[in-house]
Amino acid sequence: MARDVSNSTPIGSKDELVSWIEAGEKPASSFRIGTEHEKFPFYRSDLAPVPYEGRAGAGGIRALLEGMQQRLGWEPIVDAGNIIGLAGPEGGGAISLEPGGQFELSGAPLETLHETQAELAAHIADVKAVAVPHGIGFAALGASPLWTRAETPVMPKGRYKIMANYMPKVGTLGLDMMFRTCTVQVNLDFATEADMVRKLRVSLALQPLATALFASSPFLERKLNGFQSMRSEIWRDTDNARSGMLAFAFDEGMSYEGYVDWALDVPMYFVKRGDTYHDVAGASFRDLLAGTLPQLPGERATMSDWANHLSTLFPEVRLKRFLEMRGADAGPPEMLTALPAFWVGLLYDTSALDAAWDLVRGWSAQERQALRDAVPKQGLAATVAGRPLHEVAAEVLELSRAGLARRARADGAGQDESVFLAPLHEIVARRRSLAQDLEERFRSAWNGKVEPVMTELAL
Repeated sequence: MARDVSNSTPIGSKDELVSWIEAGEKPASSFRIGTEHEKFPFYRSDLAPVPYEGRAGAGGIRALLEGMQQRLGWEPIVDAGNIIGLAGPEGGGAISLEPGGQFELSGAPLETLHETQAELAAHIADVKAVAVPHGIGFAALGASPLWTRAETPVMPKGRYKIMANYMPKVGTLGLDMMFRTCTVQVNLDFATEADMVRKLRVSLALQPLATALFASSPFLERKLNGFQSMRSEIWRDTDNARSGMLAFAFDEGMSYEGYVDWALDVPMYFVKRGDTYHDVAGASFRDLLAGTLPQLPGERATMSDWANHLSTLFPEVRLKRFLEMRGADAGPPEMLTALPAFWVGLLYDTSALDAAWDLVRGWSAQERQALRDAVPKQGLAATVAGRPLHEVAAEVLELSRAGLARRARADGAGQDESVFLAPLHEIVARRRSLAQDLEERFRSAWNGKVEPVMTELAL
């Protein structure tokens, strides 16, 4: 999230929290596609990470943001005097920083995947133009392949300091998640509560499949880590109170209120008042609602508190006023457009969504969780409900392709959006992820070295 929400409207009841999410409903004709991706900046001369203030003879993250501000004319987002992001024109995109300097584009809500591809191409061109004079490149991979946590820079962003202090109390890998992972995700709309529930269930069940298809993180600290998606494995022990597969979403009667009830029981990180982040990590949002939060006596919850709290929940699929698909590693440009294509084909076409639900509705909570646990290591070789995942992948990919074809959104050359699924068709046909290809290069062409991944996969 580039900017924490500012809305001082007081909250009077839980019903208002439900209504806040419900306000995201829109007719199918107004559905949009919002794609986000993160990437690791590095100095091309020695593959070192890029600190906020840079180093002798080269600018850093601050210089990148200031250069992008000058190039794009976007509004700077400032935290304690430091530029930490950029906000585009009203209804546009944003640029933000993850805790370790990961550079993120939060794309604008767009109508077609052709527009998504154009947005991505423009962003990469802009960021390269700004980065080249500083000798900076970018690698989009699921996990940082070279640097230790100690070598990774820390960005000057208030909420991240609070999170970094809290993470070791609730898991062993939370700091790795913050500082050493990158993802690509897509934000998609829903029309009604029933539509939200159907999309949430299908995308939760199939999120491990997306993890397998987009796995790109077999390296950590200059060696193989034993996983295809180290990023996904890291999430298994980050903070289980606020992450995971949301088994309750499959319970009878699932609703907006069901998600709100879960969210209310997830401990908070912070309460923001003005420009100050108050550390309330571990406290209950219910206490803030009641005005009995010990850290801020008498302070009552506002709508901005609710929106900010929802942004600190990290399930495999997150509900706000849209649904966020959160299971994929970042990757090269063709994978950054394949991810939204995969989910748009499944979730924005009624026939594809119904068929996908028929496919997964018989999977038990135990089977869904077992798949989630197996995929970071096994990828497409995992099984679910007695079926090989690569077999399920072929079936689901065809549903997505058909859904995109029925959307019939053509570019100037007459190609529909299914063209963006091409790299996934190749992965499924070969039963090999990018992570497995990278491991093979490590063992052969790279002579046991990880460093070449930074330059060969640089954006």
